[in-house]
Amino acid sequence: MIRKERVLAALRHQASDKIPHYCDFTEQARRSMAPHFETETFEDDVLDNHLYCGQYWGWPTEREPGSALFLDEYGVTWNRSGADKDIGVVDHPLIPGPDMAYYREPAFDEARFRRAVEQVGARDCDQFKVFGIGFSLFERAWSYLTFEEALYNMAAEPLFMHELFERILVYNLKLIAIVNEYPLDAVYFGDDWGQQRGTLMGPANWRTFIKPRLARMYEAARIGGKVVIQHSCGDISALFPDLIEIGLDCYQTFQPEIYDQAWFKREFGRDLSVWGGISTQQLLPRSTPDQIRAETSRVMRVMSAGGGYIAAPTHAVTHDIRYDQIMAMLDVFLNQERYL
Repeated sequence: MIRKERVLAALRHQASDKIPHYCDFTEQARRSMAPHFETETFEDDVLDNHLYCGQYWGWPTEREPGSALFLDEYGVTWNRSGADKDIGVVDHPLIPGPDMAYYREPAFDEARFRRAVEQVGARDCDQFKVFGIGFSLFERAWSYLTFEEALYNMAAEPLFMHELFERILVYNLKLIAIVNEYPLDAVYFGDDWGQQRGTLMGPANWRTFIKPRLARMYEAARIGGKVVIQHSCGDISALFPDLIEIGLDCYQTFQPEIYDQAWFKREFGRDLSVWGGISTQQLLPRSTPDQIRAETSRVMRVMSAGGGYIAAPTHAVTHDIRYDQIMAMLDVFLNQERYL
């Protein structure tokens, strides 16, 4: 089987000759790993990733050289002077109060967006091709308002929040329509709704503000013949029935600190595939290589039963995870006949 066929088999809950896998890195981790592999393109050359992914979440551009302040197409300034060099934190709210008069349409560079999507679609490979739209609903709202104000206004100013989410949705639908023009396999939506225990905004607010718009985004992607993949960190177990209802194919992250794997497979494994499951919070940075091999093997056996599993770290590998720890996980991914 080629790599794309293995991914499709997993998404269809079918058996394959090998469990598909994927691994990516933060920028800091990528720089630290490159010397070990003696190539800066090691993710393509060495890892045998089954998925090839592009993404868009606004393309922050440094405002002034060395400033650590990055302005995205939405008008939001991200401060990367702290530990996080990939995203950063919002420097100041773009919408300082519950008033849509402050809202500005994104300065959308359609030509650049099309080039990014086309680059994924035109890649000559046997991989499963994915294009991601990050900060897709809740995260986009809090990037405009601040996190606290987004949560507060769901309760205090619901009409304002509905209007803001509707504007975000309209823009997202435009992006999805463009993605649908290209020969890709899946659309990946990034939006964090969970914390270590439970959802950030509560299931009722999620169903009021997020679910109806998410359903329209999923529908648009499916009309274009795309598999629908959703990323969310944290505990969103209360939302799985809703996500299945509106057409989600694959849930990406699946943190083992949060979810009991046997429970998930029993309750949702027939309807929902999973991409992730190898912990970047506990296992990879805190364990010996032998422990990592053993636990990675165990997770892959449990989660792949009956299909429906893409083996991967729960998040992009960070720079605090050592080379030998990363290689222990990859050893299992690449040599499944030895470990599974």
